[in-house]
Amino acid sequence: MGSSRFAALDAAALLRAHGIDASAEYASTGRPQPPSANTLVLAISATGGSAETVAAMRRHRGTSMVVGVTAVPGSAIGREADAVLAIAADGPSGVACASYRSTVAALREVCGLLVPAAAPPAGWRERAAAAIADLLGRRADWLPGAVERLGGGPLHILAPAERLGAAEQSALMLREVPRVPAYACETGDWSHVDVYLTKRPGYRVLLLPGSAYEDEVREWQAQRGFTVVTAEGPADGEVRPLVETLAPELLAAQLWAADPIQA
Repeated sequence: MGSSRFAALDAAALLRAHGIDASAEYASTGRPQPPSANTLVLAISATGGSAETVAAMRRHRGTSMVVGVTAVPGSAIGREADAVLAIAADGPSGVACASYRSTVAALREVCGLLVPAAAPPAGWRERAAAAIADLLGRRADWLPGAVERLGGGPLHILAPAERLGAAEQSALMLREVPRVPAYACETGDWSHVDVYLTKRPGYRVLLLPGSAYEDEVREWQAQRGFTVVTAEGPADGEVRPLVETLAPELLAAQLWAADPIQA
């Protein structure tokens, strides 16, 4: 559910690209995949107590192999799963930034265990940490401009299909922290489902780069004059999954600081 599912979306896409039948299932679905002896279930919940995820895990126990992915080993998911992958806990705000990023890293390692070709390169985490530090260090150069251009209305986050989870997480940060209406869309699909909204004034796009279909977005921008800001991110594409949601997180924090709606 939530950020846990968003992290799973991109991991499942990576596995499918390597020929593995993988999906990111809503734990709350009324039509779940049935348990089977050849199914590996990753039950993901930072708190380990999400009622939907616990129920989904219990459907599979005793038949499927169940791995809990949680920051709380003593939780229901931590106690009842066949094995546990520990992730980072979030801070006192409860906003799922650290747990999301840690889940992305853990799932990438799992993908590498299942398919060696999908394994992250050596030093991946350290390079990601350096890229995060660099982006934080340069935020005075790019963040004020992003706030000026994207503040004041709903935001639409675009990303390639293989990284749609990052767009969903980015939109969630904007909804959860400054309470800004924010929506995720796949970049190629945008021309089929969301382009119609650009007829309204004030349309704003935050683009997570990398799709082969970005030129179509730019062509519509040239015709209709809406705002497109490309998210700051790392030059190293291998570490992008761990870094690219930082820019929307910082944008969300800055928008909240300007207009602090209390939760």
